[in-house]
Amino acid sequence: MQNNLYFAPPAKNEQVLSYKIGSPERKHLILAIEHAKSKVVDIPMIIDGKEVWSEKKIEIHPPHDHQHLLGFYNRGDESNVSEAIDAALAARENWASLSWKQRASIFLKAAGMISGPYRARINAATMLGQSKSVHQAEIDAACELADFLRFNVQYMAEIYNEQPDSDELIWNRIEQRALEGFVFALTPFNFTAIAGNLPSAPALMGNTVVWKPSNTQIYSATIIMEIFMEAGLPDGVINLVFVSGPVAGKVIFSHRDFAGIHFTGSTVVFQSIWKEIGNNISKYRSYPRIVGETGGKNFVLAHESSNAKQVATALTRGAFEYQGQKCSAASRAYIPDNMWDKVLSEIKCDMDTMKMGSVEDMSNFINAVIDEASFDKLSSFIDRAKKDKDVEIIYGGNYDSSVGYFIEPTIILTKDPHYLSMEEELFGPILTIYIYDHTKFEETVKLVDSTSIYALTGSIFSKDRYIIEYVMKELEHAAGNFYINDKPTGAVVNQQPFGGARGSGTNDKAGSKLNLLRWISPRTIKECFLPPESYKYPFMEGEEGEFSG
Repeated sequence: MQNNLYFAPPAKNEQVLSYKIGSPERKHLILAIEHAKSKVVDIPMIIDGKEVWSEKKIEIHPPHDHQHLLGFYNRGDESNVSEAIDAALAARENWASLSWKQRASIFLKAAGMISGPYRARINAATMLGQSKSVHQAEIDAACELADFLRFNVQYMAEIYNEQPDSDELIWNRIEQRALEGFVFALTPFNFTAIAGNLPSAPALMGNTVVWKPSNTQIYSATIIMEIFMEAGLPDGVINLVFVSGPVAGKVIFSHRDFAGIHFTGSTVVFQSIWKEIGNNISKYRSYPRIVGETGGKNFVLAHESSNAKQVATALTRGAFEYQGQKCSAASRAYIPDNMWDKVLSEIKCDMDTMKMGSVEDMSNFINAVIDEASFDKLSSFIDRAKKDKDVEIIYGGNYDSSVGYFIEPTIILTKDPHYLSMEEELFGPILTIYIYDHTKFEETVKLVDSTSIYALTGSIFSKDRYIIEYVMKELEHAAGNFYINDKPTGAVVNQQPFGGARGSGTNDKAGSKLNLLRWISPRTIKECFLPPESYKYPFMEGEEGEFSG
């Protein structure tokens, strides 16, 4: 056996490709899209490394072209969840005892496949299945997912190398163990990278996983699973099931060996999961790890010293990239009255040039929202806002589902800082703006802090360093990711670890060492080289009769 000490390859952020006309990556991507559209796929679940089919086939359509059939996925039931748990538990001992170097090699190979030969394919699947533009797919499915895998290996090595102090007679050690049981990964539709990271981060640390992706992300999730298996992931380590949330929860949250959940999704769902886990707490072998990133009502606060064009760009990009379907999307803004006209002029210049349509026309900035349910919710809210006397739609407000689920980027102006769309997450291309009295900046800062239950992302625009320092202190708990003179979106692995608190989750910071620490259970080991041979301590060896007189 080799007992050498090894070091993980240093991780670097994957370069974002441009996809400009004539570039090799653009040609490869177009071919991948054409190939994907030329066939109808039948996607099985993967349990214990085996393909599992069912009688219930669910159609998959691009959100921007719901007449086109991409394929079907096989809907499972409770029995499939139980099979996935059994497979995970059966694989656990061998996987947890496997050298960390071997686990690292699998996920490093997967990262190389994603950024290399699978790049065009996983981007194409994300574009077609989730209606992401080429740039949004590139920074997500190719770059961020590869970054997660590479940096997580680096973090793992750092964690294993952190050891307590010892001395010449005592050797103290920390052994990082996988959790006792299985982990449940429940992943969202909006980021392919998150869908890949939530099951793989616990697996890297020696855990085995049951993974349920969002139904509207299955088309790209199955490619992630294919990559993991091709990279050498053993059977049963990650088990991919396509079931409804309630079906998965009924089996998983009542199982004795449930060890933790890695979640990204809505606050309401996360709170209900937490409650169910609490109700079942006496059933579990150990206290489950609950790690979740949920909703956001992310703010942009502009000070009168800021640059109007920069504020406008932060709003149009931050609010409308990927149709506002980002947990971090800018959805409420506070603009001073003495610079509003300039900001509005710049916003209109941007909005007038934005194109909306299919992802296959790469000149489109806006694509479709994810599905009919999202379209119905957003269009209903827009209709309500059109009738509401407290607000004014100053841009957009149109929608059309005849070809795809298209919601026009919509900007609402409100006189009520507590209007519904200033407080509640809509998860779509709707931005609400409140114009404040520039002489009441401090009151407005307090308003930003107290308006929403969420605390995910937010930004301050100002040239005044005293103002920036003041806002950072006053909004200390208002955002887990805080931006200065930038839009509140676009966190990069190892640069801006992502997560928020309050109603936005447990703030366990995906893209950092902090997240991986949640998937291990440390054991402290003390070895004594010269154990004592008498119960007596030195203080007991005083002169006889010392206190007799």
